[in-house]
Amino acid sequence: MSNTVSKDILTFLDKLEKNNNREWFTENKPEFKRIEAEAKAFYNTVLEQLNSHDEIDKLKIFRIYRDVRFSKNKLPYKNNLGGSFHRTKPRLRGGYYLQIQPNNKSFIATGFWDPAKEDLLRIRKEFEMDDQEIRDIINDKTFKSIWGDFVGDELKTAPKGFDKEHSAIDLIRKKQFIFVKNYSDKEVLSKGFIDDVNKSFKTIRPYFDYMSDVLTTDLNGVSMLKD
Repeated sequence: MSNTVSKDILTFLDKLEKNNNREWFTENKPEFKRIEAEAKAFYNTVLEQLNSHDEIDKLKIFRIYRDVRFSKNKLPYKNNLGGSFHRTKPRLRGGYYLQIQPNNKSFIATGFWDPAKEDLLRIRKEFEMDDQEIRDIINDKTFKSIWGDFVGDELKTAPKGFDKEHSAIDLIRKKQFIFVKNYSDKEVLSKGFIDDVNKSFKTIRPYFDYMSDVLTTDLNGVSMLKD
């Protein structure tokens, strides 16, 4: 377990960004393995903290190797380390993500990155019926001071079957429901970073509770979960 992010992690990732080739990486792989272990220890501490106030069934730390098969960018390695924390499904919805990247590009993210077609329709239908509860949550002063506004892709107009003049069309046309908080290198390396990450993740909970309730019930509010 580790409560801090080592400066060596950011230093290595910065060097990798400037030397993104297999020769350099192979030569420096022992150093990568060392900083990877340090990063995994930090992610596991975040996992432990999350499980003190939520139910996380899986931590996935993403590999440094890029899948270049269908990408125009043929650089073989990522210049960041990322990890996602999966809430216990199907009862709990949403997830947490932490990315460590040098040059003030680290961030945390929460929400719904790629909702299933059925989930997306259910969310939109909920907003169509009543958008007051979700607005109360995301416009809460403390919530907004930490997470700001929704980010992510959205349609330019109304989805099929929805009124483009609906009062909640700003929410209905969204395809992703994500919140992001950015960090500077100085913040990432500070002793208080892990506590700020945990506090920020904890603040998202009313949003997750709401969305979990929506996605586990039908339009009449009847649970769709099997006993």
